Amino acid sequence: MRQKEKTSSYVRYFVFGVEDSIVSTAGLLSGIAIAGMPGKTILLTGTILIIVEAFSMAIGSFVSEYSAEDYMKQRATRSGVPIIDGVIMFVSYFIAGFIPLFPYAIFPLNIAFTTSIISSLIALSALGYAEGWFSKTSKMKGAIKMSLMAGIAIFVGVMAGKLLA
Repeated sequence: MRQKEKTSSYVRYFVFGVEDSIVSTAGLLSGIAIAGMPGKTILLTGTILIIVEAFSMAIGSFVSEYSAEDYMKQRATRSGVPIIDGVIMFVSYFIAGFIPLFPYAIFPLNIAFTTSIISSLIALSALGYAEGWFSKTSKMKGAIKMSLMAGIAIFVGVMAGKLLA
């Protein structure tokens, strides 16, 4: 596999891991917070989500890349990229998930709720900006696109929490 393809794969799994982790975690936490769950439950739920999903996403990344390599049959030997992709996915998902969770560990629930959403949107804007910089496309368009999509997903979590509570 050429270096540019490897780098593209690493960037893809990093961006996917960070974006999915922040959006999923913020959406879930916002939904259960708006439903009136206690802070301890929110922290426990968020931590379990991050750990389980980081492993799940890493395994999914590994299996999908491994399957793609099998299908393409480009090499008689494995490139090792599926393992690296899985590690990148795990680390990016695991670390990024604490962005929306951390406010619930240090603030009262009403402040944590807002802080979690705002910090998630800021982090995702930064991710979109960095993605634009890396891909040499519009940095602001990337930041806005990522924020809007994440905002919609977080809104869905809040609405689910309101409707199901």
